Parts: sequence; structure tokens; C-alpha cells
Amino acid sequence: MFSRIKTTKSTEIYSVQIDKLKKALDECNAVVIGAGAGLSTAAGFVYNGERFDKYFSDFKAKYGFDDMYYGGFYPYKTQEEFWAYWSRYIYINRYMDVPSDLYIKLFDLVKDKDYFVITTNVDHCFQRAGFDKKRLFYTQGDYGLFQCSEPCCQETFDNEEIIKAMYEQQRDMKISSELLPKCPHCGKPLTTNLRADDKFVQDEGWYKASERYSDFIRRNKDLNILYLELGVGYNTPIIIKYPFWQMTAQNSKATYACINMGEAVCPIEIEHQSIRINADISKVIENIAK
Repeated sequence: MFSRIKTTKSTEIYSVQIDKLKKALDECNAVVIGAGAGLSTAAGFVYNGERFDKYFSDFKAKYGFDDMYYGGFYPYKTQEEFWAYWSRYIYINRYMDVPSDLYIKLFDLVKDKDYFVITTNVDHCFQRAGFDKKRLFYTQGDYGLFQCSEPCCQETFDNEEIIKAMYEQQRDMKISSELLPKCPHCGKPLTTNLRADDKFVQDEGWYKASERYSDFIRRNKDLNILYLELGVGYNTPIIIKYPFWQMTAQNSKATYACINMGEAVCPIEIEHQSIRINADISKVIENIAK
């Protein structure tokens, strides 16, 4: 559809872009939020630096890594060490309070609209900020869910209770063997429900969310709809970015808005329907809310 996906950046001044986005939000019949890692980063979910040192200085001293992300791939010698790290990681990024109110401010902007959210983030910040869980599609999993490592079934399991026990009871960067999570059906180890390979479990809830998202798009595809892309990079552009571009091109009433520091671009074919803001997402949302 696009001419080799040749993209263009906006040359409009910041205040003009903000006014255009405010107008698009006010006038649209529906809004689809497409959220990537950049949104959670803007909300304070930073995986290195001061935040890493605050919670993982002991792991840094023992294992030598200095980033939460890389710590997840470290070849721990035992499952007791592995789950000491991962339980702390999940507890901090899934069950502790969100570092800022960015998601709450975003919800305030769309709560009175017909909205839906599709996201590759797995930290569950949207629901914690008040978004209706029936208007959310977490495509890549959820830190708050386990699945069988085999997997022997297409089922997921809430992990809050066991993760908190691992987090609170770990000693010397190890958990007790009695806390190691096992599949209730086959007895094999449980693992995180995160899309990393072809063993990712898409359970009944995943398919229902996918259906609701598809239904929302079908109902609004020819209306004045705003595709609001926040912090989406190019790791998995086929999930949010490319579909947003395509759906905008197919509907002359649609608007595509991209907020992404340094990466706010669009194909030249939809330039006249697009708002591209190369700025910090938290600043933009705050300015729109004024």
C-alpha cells in the first residue's frame, strides 16, 4: 500500500501540534490507543540507572548486570535463584504503584469517549489506572500471569499471591524450593506468560480481548476515528504501527497521531491525516489536559 514505507517527520511547531491533537480528541467519534514500551518509560518504568540500583543492587554486585531487562536473561544456576530475581522483577513492575500518574491523566482524556486500547506492554498499567478491562487487549502477555512451560494446556494462572510470597520470603537472592511454581495439571514448572517463543499461551481471555478489539475496529472503521499511537517502536510494528497506518489510509475521516521522542513519523501517503509529536509523552499528555 505504501511506497516502500517512505516516512516523513512533522515540521510544525509544538503548540500547533498540541492544538491539532486536542481538536482531534474533541471531535472524534472513537479513539484507539496503541501503546508501546515508550509509554511506560515515560511513566517512570525505567529498567536501569537509579531505579535498578534501588531494587537490584545485590543482584548487580553478585552477577554483574546493571539492567533489569538483561537480568531476565541471566543464566542462573538454579530455579531458586531464577525465581528470586523474577519474583522481585514482577512484583516491582506489576504490583507496586506506578511511578507517576501518566496513565491516570491519559485515562481522564478518553474516559468519556468510545475508546479501546491495544498494547504490547505487559505491566498492566492501563487497568490499574481505571481503564475498563473489557476495552484492553494485551497482545504480548501479562507479568501477572503464569503458564505451563510445556505448555500442556492453553490456560494461564494468576500469580499475585505466589509472587508476593517469593518476594517477601527470599533470602540471599534465593527463594525456598517449596515456592517454586508448578503446573497444577502436569506438574512441570510454570513460567511467565510473556510472548518470547512459540510456547506463548493465548488463553480464553486473550482471544476474547482480541475479538472485542476486532469488533471495535469494524464498528468504527468508517467513522471519525483517532488512532493514537504512544511510544511504539519498531520491535513489533506489525501489531500496532503498521495497522494504524493502513487503517488511516483506508478512511479519509481518520486521524493518525504519533507521540514518540525521536520516532514520530508516518508514511507520506497519510501525511495530511497525521499529527506527529517528537516529545516526551508525559509532557504532551499534560499539555493536552490543560
